[in-house]
Amino acid sequence: MKLPPRIRIIGELINNAYARARRAWETRDLAGFRALARLQAEGGASALNVNIDGTQRLSVSTGEMLDFLPQLIPALQAETDVPLSFDNPNIEYHRTALRAFDRSRCRGKPIFNSLAASRQRLGEMFELIREHDLRCIVMASEKFLPGGGTGQSLDPRDSYETVKRFVDRLVSEAGRSLDDIIVDPGLAPVGADTYGLVNIGLDTLRLCAADPHLAGLHFSVGLSNFAWGTPREAKPLLERAYLTLAGRAGLDMALANVEQNAEPLPADHPLVGRLESALQEGRVINGESVEEAGFRQAAKIMEICTDYIEA
Repeated sequence: MKLPPRIRIIGELINNAYARARRAWETRDLAGFRALARLQAEGGASALNVNIDGTQRLSVSTGEMLDFLPQLIPALQAETDVPLSFDNPNIEYHRTALRAFDRSRCRGKPIFNSLAASRQRLGEMFELIREHDLRCIVMASEKFLPGGGTGQSLDPRDSYETVKRFVDRLVSEAGRSLDDIIVDPGLAPVGADTYGLVNIGLDTLRLCAADPHLAGLHFSVGLSNFAWGTPREAKPLLERAYLTLAGRAGLDMALANVEQNAEPLPADHPLVGRLESALQEGRVINGESVEEAGFRQAAKIMEICTDYIEA
């Protein structure tokens, strides 16, 4: 059996998309949040993501989050010394979390999750990262447009340029080393990926990994995005197969569920080869459109899912 790549997990269960976290949030149950922290730390998570924002099923205001963070952060730190990853686009969320955070109770740097081209007040975010000596996650799936503005990156070369631009600024303005920077190349639901986004993310990984000036960067994805919408019988294995493929390209971290999808599949597992072949079907050939290739990829993914349901 060929060994899979080693992937460090940022535990994602403190998120209102999960029922246990949602129940804890609705009653402001600190014991429930502590249990989720303990479960993930004992499951091997190298960091714990803290995302108490709203979802499609639950409305949460900024004020509610800011009011609860001073209670939540000490409760989590009372349970584990695993580093925390503060996940929100609002800089006040990070400031509030960091005021409640006790660095002496943490065995590593906390994480600012996340920076992106479209974020407001990027300069202030860099200052906060420098002041508190944070690691940070950079989203490569957005690009800076000439003359100002931002947009979605639909070309791995644009994503690669975004990474280089952020690295330059984080080193010069925020005093970061490359080891402090975690790049998220982007990950889309593979069964509905008609724009080749999964391959764009993998190609971005490969471009960055091949650049000696970026040696030392880390790479992570939000793994639960990958098999969203696929049957539950296939979902964890598809996610684990993706980890194996992405690990070959340079992925060394993932925001994931330690109970289900934290371990890559062995490199010689049949599903790894089938997923790799399906993704190759998503590449444009013979002048066809991106959408045509994407639908061909989706059909192959559905074949895989059907086999697992029938099994």
